[in-house]
Amino acid sequence: MKEDIKVGIADYKISRGPNRIMTLGLGSCIGICIYDRFSVANGLGGLAHIMLPDSSQFKNGVKAEKFADLAIPKMVEELQTAGANIRNMAAKIAGGANMFQFPDRSLNMDIGGRNTLAVRAVLQQLRIPLLAEDTGGHSGRTLILDLEDRTVKVVTMGRQIKIL
Repeated sequence: MKEDIKVGIADYKISRGPNRIMTLGLGSCIGICIYDRFSVANGLGGLAHIMLPDSSQFKNGVKAEKFADLAIPKMVEELQTAGANIRNMAAKIAGGANMFQFPDRSLNMDIGGRNTLAVRAVLQQLRIPLLAEDTGGHSGRTLILDLEDRTVKVVTMGRQIKIL
């Protein structure tokens, strides 16, 4: 029986096919889908919804799932524990929008752009290839990872569904 698993902000979930994992409301946040490309039998993968690029500015009570530098390695470790081989993993990402337009350009903090760069850097450090992305712009997105066939769909308001 196929189950739809929802991932909230600053969280991640892993699962196996035929389930789908999805996250709603990606603005400046980034959704990261990581899955085992070659293990047809189990369709193992995960989806993280990160809010911020890195945890170094925060001292106490840090929730790892909130940050690219902590959430991605934690999810990858859990995928490996569940049986995925890191050499077979691949990633697709969406989000990283610049949701706020400030008249004073110096106030533009572009969290979305910084999140995108941080996610790319962490994936590169882990040697997980980034196969596709739908990032930037000014629109929110929904991200869906179908673990049965490993398709990643991006739903953006007012646009056609995009398959990454």
